[in-house]
Amino acid sequence: MAPIAEDKIKVLLLENIHPDATELLSGAGFQVETHDGALGENDLAERVGGVHLLGIRSTTHLTSAVLDKADSLLAVGAFCIGTNQIDLPAATDRGVAVFNAPFSNTRSVVELAIAEIIALTRRLTDKSRDMHAGIWDKSATGSHEVRGRRLGIVGYGNIGSQLSVLAETLGMSVHFFDIDDKLALGNAVRCSSMEELLESVDIVTLHVDGRPGNMGMFGEAEFARMRQGAIFLNLSRGFLVDHESLRRHIESGHLAGAAVDVFPQEPKRRGEAFESELRGLSNVILTPHVGGSTEEAQQDIGRFVASKLRHYADDGNTSLSVNLPALALPERVGTHRLAHVHVNTPGVLATINGLLAEHGVNIEGQYLGTRGQIGYVITDIGAPASAEVTRILTDMPETIRLRQLS
Repeated sequence: MAPIAEDKIKVLLLENIHPDATELLSGAGFQVETHDGALGENDLAERVGGVHLLGIRSTTHLTSAVLDKADSLLAVGAFCIGTNQIDLPAATDRGVAVFNAPFSNTRSVVELAIAEIIALTRRLTDKSRDMHAGIWDKSATGSHEVRGRRLGIVGYGNIGSQLSVLAETLGMSVHFFDIDDKLALGNAVRCSSMEELLESVDIVTLHVDGRPGNMGMFGEAEFARMRQGAIFLNLSRGFLVDHESLRRHIESGHLAGAAVDVFPQEPKRRGEAFESELRGLSNVILTPHVGGSTEEAQQDIGRFVASKLRHYADDGNTSLSVNLPALALPERVGTHRLAHVHVNTPGVLATINGLLAEHGVNIEGQYLGTRGQIGYVITDIGAPASAEVTRILTDMPETIRLRQLS
């Protein structure tokens, strides 16, 4: 791929990404276009041609078909935690780097979960409904403190573990289940199985990732195992839960309430109609995928992901990349840089260095990283590589993508 002048780098940011991202990328000399809503596959395929950096959130899906039309795409920024909306193997096969914000909105999601646990435990949704109907019901029946309640966390990652700590400060007893071996924080108790957790806690909250294997993980069998009068929360992924089963267990009185922030099908933009089996249940809190939607979190995400995109475009830095080998590189100072993404096979580095030596190219610094079947080598050189050198490197059978940064 030929060098790209900074003022020619085109950026497309979708889904109302925080203005700080636009400011940071524009300040780097990039040409930035923004769009408030998500784009469907066909519309995105029409818009992505000529775009070098693409920013999306959770609603826009970047498929292999879209990537086929992305003739200039260098990197994608997921301005959220998850990346299941991106075809990562397809992006990797094309040498497109993917970045996300795995930590930036953790606190916001945790605070919403705590707020909903308290609201449901105190039956605030029912009390508010009655008051709006002109009914004064000061009864304490069915209203409890969260202190002493048993919280079950499914998924003990960044969000689940921080929720565990805050819940304990409120006096809750925390149990968790995770398929990976995770260190329990504070007095949290690790459960050996999902079944053990469901049968022993008063509140169940899901905080797992979006891997395909988690689809439909919580349905009739899992709801049936929950304790009478338990509360259920899902602030992670919409496709995890069978909402028809959840509604049946709410209507039967088996579950005392639920809070759901994510849905299998979500509107692509603000103002579109929302449909769900859970609408109309007064003891179910429905929120429009706003777990991480606080001004603080969105600003932090905007700055964090935009910075990753900028440093990848300018310097080839892949620190915290989701799919490419992670190289934390120094900024270029008076050098030119060859960024080579390749199939990870023995001898690639030796071939590159032999070629450069053969053409009299002096190597001033070199960095190599591998990740599974993908290799990434950065070579700093004193003068721009000739067209002949870049052609030969590009034509190597192992090459996925070559960039020269000048």
